[in-house]
Amino acid sequence: MALAPRLWKVFLWLWIAVGMAACAAPASPEPTLAVTPTAVPAEAGTPATPAIAPTQAPPADTRGHRLTYLVIPEESEARYRVREQLVGVSLPSDAVGATRAITGVLVLEGERIVPEASRFQVDLRTLTSDQARRDNFIRRNTLQTDRYPYAVFIPREIQGLPSPLPTSGEHAFRLIGDLTIREVTRPVLWEVTARVEEDRVIAQARTQFTFSDFRLEPPRVPVVLSVDETIRLEVDAVFQRQP
Repeated sequence: MALAPRLWKVFLWLWIAVGMAACAAPASPEPTLAVTPTAVPAEAGTPATPAIAPTQAPPADTRGHRLTYLVIPEESEARYRVREQLVGVSLPSDAVGATRAITGVLVLEGERIVPEASRFQVDLRTLTSDQARRDNFIRRNTLQTDRYPYAVFIPREIQGLPSPLPTSGEHAFRLIGDLTIREVTRPVLWEVTARVEEDRVIAQARTQFTFSDFRLEPPRVPVVLSVDETIRLEVDAVFQRQP
């Protein structure tokens, strides 16, 4: 009987040792579940929202794009108008000289003119009016076309043109640049009205200055009693946009 209590104590110590070993052993790692992002479910009637919105490319920047317009001479005309009083006529009238010998190119970069690439030129030798004697005096004396055959205008700035450039309709704006006549260069401002028809522009431009501004001699012929000091220039030009 003395053996039974001793064996019981041995079993009790073995049980305690096994329990302590089990507590000291590292726990097995729990399995992990990989989660893939998905669209968030939407309420009924609402489109689902993607987990990552796609990136949308910004619109192309066309500010640096160049547009070139060429004058069509056969559809264009340049004129001068000077108020004069003729002999035997009770009221003053306008002396008008005109020519279609006009060439030109206008280059735009956005709404900005590119002056180094833009230029308009009128052949003054071809100006004609209703009085041959007036025309001869203007060619020989006023304009001296044998030495200075061309009037040249270099546009430098546009004021009042809509932005972005219109592709249709009628628009009014100002064109500022340098006009050269007989080697005298002065800034002038043109009032312009233009109608845009797809790749064509039909424009009417007007400006004025005095004979003395360009050191010009007014016409003096027997049929003319007096000449006003102001010269008005008019240009009706048709432009074709280049591809």
